[in-house]
Amino acid sequence: MEASVPDIQLIAILPEIILAFLACALFAADSFVPKAHKRQLGYYAIGALVLSGLSTIPLWGREISTFSGMVSLDYYALFFKLVFLTISTIIILISSRYIEIERINLGEYYGLILFATVGMMFMPMATDLLSFYLSLELMSMSFYVLVAFMRKDPKSVEAGIKYFLAGVFASGVILYGIAFLYGASGTTNLNAIATFIATQEIGKSPSLMMSFVLLVTGFGFKIAAVPFHMWAPDVYEGSPTPITAFLSAGSKAAAFSVMLRVLINGFGLTSGSWWPILWIVAVLTMTLGNLVAMVQTSMKRLLAYSSIAHAGYILMGLIAATQLGFAAILIYLVGYAFMTLGAFTLVILLCRTNHRGDQISDFRGLARIHPFVAGTFILFALSLIGIPPTAGFVGKLFLFNAAIQGGFYWLSIIGVLNSAISLYYYFKVVKVMYMEEPPDDLRLSFSPGMKIAVGVTAFITLFLGLYPEPLIKAALTSVKIFL
Repeated sequence: MEASVPDIQLIAILPEIILAFLACALFAADSFVPKAHKRQLGYYAIGALVLSGLSTIPLWGREISTFSGMVSLDYYALFFKLVFLTISTIIILISSRYIEIERINLGEYYGLILFATVGMMFMPMATDLLSFYLSLELMSMSFYVLVAFMRKDPKSVEAGIKYFLAGVFASGVILYGIAFLYGASGTTNLNAIATFIATQEIGKSPSLMMSFVLLVTGFGFKIAAVPFHMWAPDVYEGSPTPITAFLSAGSKAAAFSVMLRVLINGFGLTSGSWWPILWIVAVLTMTLGNLVAMVQTSMKRLLAYSSIAHAGYILMGLIAATQLGFAAILIYLVGYAFMTLGAFTLVILLCRTNHRGDQISDFRGLARIHPFVAGTFILFALSLIGIPPTAGFVGKLFLFNAAIQGGFYWLSIIGVLNSAISLYYYFKVVKVMYMEEPPDDLRLSFSPGMKIAVGVTAFITLFLGLYPEPLIKAALTSVKIFL
């Protein structure tokens, strides 16, 4: 019997091929570029991301399933590809000044960001448990190194060890979940798994129940949901600040993108049979995140607990298990990415030699020194709280509306109350900026990349709040694959 040749269409992964090749070239070039010209590597990395983004143009409107059904190119995958490429570009823009202050090797740093982006871009395309796991590990291994990149800083090394241990544990749990699911269904293809589960009484299948619990636990670690959030505050605080922003915006969005594929396409979450577990996780996540954020004195830890709380809000869309709920997740992830990147950019602005600038007290009197920066922070704070006219308001409006339409009234009420709680700790920073005297050594130094990053994140945060229609249409189109 003649073996069949797998159907391989490389055009489906053209953006990833280009970015991976250019990342390898960057690593090679780093050895030959003189130290005085290392800054140029940042422009190269941005060029690589732009070129990868341009290569998606001929892919729009096409649906391709390739590599024996392990990878699927569709509107959903393309939506997230552009999101990840944009996030990575902003991360590189805000990194240039920071890595000069911290004396970080530019070539390795930028190359790892590109490889992490490649892994993230593969994740929403994964329609097989094996391709999902490989893309997850590519992203995770890049982050393990990036978190501990400041090798002479004990906090960064500690953060790297903690993130590595938590990540390895989560990967192991996910792998066990995949093993149980494969043992029960005999396949790793999500469509085939969905067909199998549709014929089963899941409550009577220990293997299926165990696989679901293990996979949700693994995803819980990746999105920093309670009770799997313990690693996030220490890792966020110890990491280089641009990488903290990358973890908060990029890694979380990537985890949610593949979580939707696995739980909806594979487990058929639209049946609503799993919502009690996720309901409890969502409530605990948003509540604990907001309550603990109230007592933080470190800006990075405050934003870490804020990130945990936002994971709880996003889970509301998954619990609703409707087209509106799934679209709300995409809308919120995009808005959250820009407002959290903007907030971390302002933290980096306060960084200078021998001073991290990541304490809330470092923002004292900022409004008197630089009113524009203080006003920009208020914009990001309003968006993170969910107050109009900002991207955060539109995202929360869709999430709460999806929960209400799904009949989860109490979940929506708890979400609104938690948003009110977040008003306290965000405006605690605003109070410090406007009502306290600035220290004598408070100075801000904008690099061109920082100016672009602040401008872009602030503009998009406000623009999506005033005119969200294009994003809403793109999100609704993207989630049609789940119907």
